[in-house]
Amino acid sequence: MRKNFGKKTWLYPMPVLIIGTYAEDGTPNAMNAAWGGIYDTNLVMVCLADDHKTTENIKKTEAFTISFATADTVIPCDYVGLVSANDTPDKFTRAGFHAVKSEFVNAPIIEELPMTVECKLLKFNEDGICIGEIVNVSADESILDGSGKVDAKALNPICYDSVSHGYWTLGEKVGQAFSDGKKIK
Repeated sequence: MRKNFGKKTWLYPMPVLIIGTYAEDGTPNAMNAAWGGIYDTNLVMVCLADDHKTTENIKKTEAFTISFATADTVIPCDYVGLVSANDTPDKFTRAGFHAVKSEFVNAPIIEELPMTVECKLLKFNEDGICIGEIVNVSADESILDGSGKVDAKALNPICYDSVSHGYWTLGEKVGQAFSDGKKIK
C-alpha cells in the first residue's frame, strides 16, 4: 500500500553543490545549492534566486565553480548555505575555506573540497536557472583510484534529503550502468 503526499520537491539523491564565485573586488564566495545537476552534454544547471550574492557574482564574472560537499565538510558546507554574503561578506573565510583561482575560469577552487567542476556562464533563464558550460573538472589526487579516475567512495559526497532536511552519504556500489540491464534477454 502507498501513501500519497501531494506535490513535494522530494527527489533522491540531490547532490549538495557548493557554488564558488568571486566578487568584483576578488573576495571569494561560496553558497550551498541542492537544486542543480547536469543540464545537457557538457552543461550544468543550478537554481539561484536573484537576491543571492552568488547570482550577482556570476552575472558580473560570467564564471563559477561547483564543488561537491563531502561527509567531512558537512559543517562548513551547511554554513555557507545558512549565511548570505550580502550580510556576511567574509563567510567563505569563516567557513574555514581557502581559495585557489581556477586556471580556466574566473572563479575559486575550494581547497577543502576535493572535486570541482569549473564553469563558464552561458545564460540565466528568467526563472532563475543558471546554465554553465563545463570547461574543466579537477580532482585532488587523494580521491583518485588506481586508474586515475575519481573514486566515488573516496570522494564521499553527501546528498540532501528534502523530506527530513538531512545530509546523507552514498551507500555501496550495487551495479554497473549500461551493462547490468543486458542480462535481461
